[in-house]
Amino acid sequence: MFKSALQLVLALFLFLLTAASALAQRAERVEGAPDGPRYAVDPYWPKPLPNNWILGQVAGIATDPAGQIWIIHRPGTITDDERGATLTPRRSKCCSAAPPVLVFDREGNLLRSWGGPGSGYDWPKNEHGIYVDPTGRVWVGGNGTTDHMLLKFTADGKFLLQIGTPGMSLGSNAHDQLGRPAHMEMDAAANELYVADGYQNRRVIVFDATTGAYKRHWGAYGHQPDDSKIPDYNPESPQFGNPVHCVRLTRDNLLYVCDRMNNRIQVFRKNGEFVRQIVLEPATRGSGSTWDMIPSEDPGQRYLLVADGTNNEVHIVQRETGERLGSFGRPGRQAGDFHWVHNIAVDREGSVYTAEVDTGKRVQRFRRVD
Repeated sequence: MFKSALQLVLALFLFLLTAASALAQRAERVEGAPDGPRYAVDPYWPKPLPNNWILGQVAGIATDPAGQIWIIHRPGTITDDERGATLTPRRSKCCSAAPPVLVFDREGNLLRSWGGPGSGYDWPKNEHGIYVDPTGRVWVGGNGTTDHMLLKFTADGKFLLQIGTPGMSLGSNAHDQLGRPAHMEMDAAANELYVADGYQNRRVIVFDATTGAYKRHWGAYGHQPDDSKIPDYNPESPQFGNPVHCVRLTRDNLLYVCDRMNNRIQVFRKNGEFVRQIVLEPATRGSGSTWDMIPSEDPGQRYLLVADGTNNEVHIVQRETGERLGSFGRPGRQAGDFHWVHNIAVDREGSVYTAEVDTGKRVQRFRRVD
């Protein structure tokens, strides 16, 4: 009996050692570009949420000047199975929806949370996009059918400003109304807010970041936008498709715009002058290949990291040439895999953070390892 027990203990020890080794290998799976950055997923980020909370579709992710990581998710996408503890009669021990906006430190600890309907503003029906500007103000948007506005808050969730109103869109040439805006970024030097507008309109629009006053707007190639229906998946399309899904400013004063359904990123000067475009995976159908992008953290921002929610990978692109150098991620449910990777962020140390919608419903962190 003693020998059998010893054998059982040894077998259990070997099993645990093998499992731990496999997990470590999984955590250190390194992917990226042979001549560019490489990344390994951190399967333990973020730490478990308190209060029996659970996330719905994570529709936006951003980092702030202090190095914190912000997400906005969609509590309305949580299923009855997932929120069984809140049902009457109670279905299960877990869970309840977390507040829409959550803030984490780099170690994955939850620091604070807020958001949802309140007095004096119109919270979106379907949350989409979050951005923390250089002054620490937080911008959120939505892409519900009547979500034609942007909201600005303090870091603690105090309401400051609303641009646009819910209801009816007035089209891609309106000055004071949006069309299901997807993303935004601020030029601090000019105090201007650039908006990817969006899921209904087909343009970039610029506002004064303090007052919300209209400044200018443009469509594909810097031309006046047109709302007529045009075919998708055309990298030479004269108009942006829907959605115009991201705007990103680089340190050399260029604006990068994700034209998701046309599998391209168009590059502009801040006055709307067209510079060039980058085409990625042009044969992609579905929801297109250019869902979001972020420049790398190095001083020259040598690379673009492009989230592709149809092929479910992050492309690594040389910014100067537009050449695709490599990628990380693949379709799947394991740590380091993606299902509808929707938005992307990077911190000062080069770690990349991703957000997933549809049934992905999670955030992940990838450490830069090269």
